Amino acid sequence: MEIVADTNEGGFVASYPDLPGCITCGETLEAVMKNAQEAKRVWLTAALEDGITLREPDAVEADMDAIIAENLPAWNKLAK
Repeated sequence: MEIVADTNEGGFVASYPDLPGCITCGETLEAVMKNAQEAKRVWLTAALEDGITLREPDAVEADMDAIIAENLPAWNKLAK
């Protein structure tokens, strides 16, 4: 997952480079993380319904999701 600050409208934008078109936003890091998990769920559900072959997730990606979730409180304090 990639998260970047939205310099035009504020907040943050999250995307999954391995899931084309899977993108979302949120006003805070916590919100964008929550929205990203939902966007990924919806994207994967639609892909399965459409018969798209999915690859196994990269272990590094799973580790990064855990690191981001663990550090959200500290990052939100820094963003204020």
